[in-house]
This record gives sequence, C-alpha cells and structure tokens, in this order.
Amino acid sequence: MFKEMRETRMSDLHYKYDEASGLKAIVAIHSTLRGPALGGCRIIPYACGDDALTDAIRLAQGMSYKAALAGLNLGGGKAVIMEPSGDYDRQALFQAFSQFVEDLNGRYITAMDSGTTVTDMDTIAQQTSHVSCTSRCGNPAPLTAEGVYYGIQASLKAHPDLPDSPEGLRIAVQGLGNVGYALCRLLYQAGAQLLVADIDDQRVNQCVQDFNATPVATNEIHAVPCELFSPCGLGGILNKDTIPQLQCAAVAGSANNQLLTEEDGAQLHQRNILYAPDYVINAGGLIFVAINHLGGNQEDMQHRIHGIYDTLLEIYDQQKTSGLPSSIIANQLAESALFGAQPQSLSTGDA
Repeated sequence: MFKEMRETRMSDLHYKYDEASGLKAIVAIHSTLRGPALGGCRIIPYACGDDALTDAIRLAQGMSYKAALAGLNLGGGKAVIMEPSGDYDRQALFQAFSQFVEDLNGRYITAMDSGTTVTDMDTIAQQTSHVSCTSRCGNPAPLTAEGVYYGIQASLKAHPDLPDSPEGLRIAVQGLGNVGYALCRLLYQAGAQLLVADIDDQRVNQCVQDFNATPVATNEIHAVPCELFSPCGLGGILNKDTIPQLQCAAVAGSANNQLLTEEDGAQLHQRNILYAPDYVINAGGLIFVAINHLGGNQEDMQHRIHGIYDTLLEIYDQQKTSGLPSSIIANQLAESALFGAQPQSLSTGDA
C-alpha cells in the first residue's frame, strides 16, 4: 500500500466499514494542493479489497491530473464502495457513506461515478454538503461526452492520415452507458459510421435503432478495423494483449485508466496509434461538477470544456517535437501544473 502511495504521490487513504449497512468503502485523496479533492464515488462488485484499493489510488491520481490540466482550484480524490453481494438496503448504504464523507471535513467532495446515481447523491446530501451531482445539479454525462467529442476532433486534426471531421469515419465505441450513448449521438449527428459494443444488449439495440450502428461482440470491439477506437467503459482496456490487436489510427474515449500500465502508452506510441490521454479528454464531467459546486457560470464551463480540444493539440504538438508518448507528455504537464505552480482562479477561464 505505501509503495503505491509513494509511486503515485498519494496524500492519504481513508477506510470505512459499517456493519449495519454492509458498507466497505475507501476514499483516496491524491492531492489538496490546489483545493479540496473532488472525485466521484463508484460502486461495483470488486473481487477483493486490493482491487478496490488499486482502483481508488489510480482514479484519485487521475482526478488530480484532470483538475490541474483543466485549471481548476481542486485536488483529486476518489471513493470506491465494494458493492455487497445479494440484496442490500441501498439507501442505508449511502447514508453510512455520507457520514464517512462528512467526517473528512471537506477534504473530499464526492460525486457520481460508475454504478452511482443522482438519487444516491441526494441521499448523501441529506447528511453532508460535500457532494455534487445531486438532482439540483444534474448528470455530468452529457458534458463529459461533449468534451470527448472535442477531443476526438483534436485527434483527427492532429493525425496526418485522418480527415478533420468524423463524417464517414468508422468509429468503434466500447461501452454505451450515459457517456457512451451521448457520445454516439454526437458522432452520429456528425456523420460517423458507428460500431458499438456493451455487455447490456438493450443498450446495443438502442444504438442500432437510434444511430444505425453496427453491433460488435464485447470481446471483439477493440480489434475491429476502424479509423478511431473510443473506449467508454471501465479501465485497463489498453494492455499488452489488446494493443497488438488494434486496427485503428487513433484512440480517444471517456473511460478512466484506459492504459493498464505506463508501458502500454509507449506501446501505442511505437505502433503509431495516436492516443488521447484519458484524464485530459474526459474532463468535461469534472468541469461541469466543479463549476456547479464552486459557483462558476455557464460561459466559463463551456469555455473550459472546449479547451479540451486545445489542450490535446498542445500535447500532440509536443509529441511530434519530443518523440515521447502522449501519455508521458500529459503526465509531465499535469505534474508541472499540480506541483510546480499556484492554482489559478476558477473565474479566469484558463483551461
């Protein structure tokens, strides 16, 4: 545990067990140098506590980097809940979690993530103010998708062998949850040819019906011939087994922790596959949550989300001149912003 904390420069870890509700939760706080650590709460059936811990640490680090490159006065954190097996009282579980958040005295602000809903956030808000994505605030998924769309446009512009527009391009989307579905809508409206996969057949059928998408098996979507692969599910999809199977020119999607290891970023670079670092391209949701929670305005929000396009172009430009993988360049920029500079005001509009 302490080895992982040292390697990721993690600030602190907090554990909570509540016997009455069955809550088993971890809050990882990567940094509060720029402000309180904001990051979503995910609830999934982790196989073991070590898996939950690793997920929390990697996600919290990504949130710090995401906030820093978006120019927000926030640090990075993440909460993970090990979903109980069998039937359980969901409201009681999140009431116990809300007390956990309140006990951290504002060092961590929670929000929606994989497996959690606006209703869960409303439950949490009954006991703590350190929560966003309530029904008053709304779902960040459409804004995350919008940012990913801008990131895809930047990736197309930066790639020498791809057109500037998604029109007519084959784009493979893996994961059709709230963000993946919203992204498919934007890409369809832009004229892309969609290939889609999800473990939920109903979601696939909906995209086939709404966007004339072609269904693909979940274990094949990463390997289909296409111009761009867009991972929008859980992390670790880009690894030593899947990267050699890719038949695309670029990867740009909303999933967190798409690279299983740092070496996988180098492997993409060696294959000349342009990669949009995940915590850069998927920052739209964080920007939405931050602006709503900290009191910014809609104009600032849109400016920052559109800034994802410019940030990615900067990373791609540095990739050309330095010869380094885009994943390494993004890390260097984030660490410089996080550890080497004072935070900028939320109202400046810099992103």
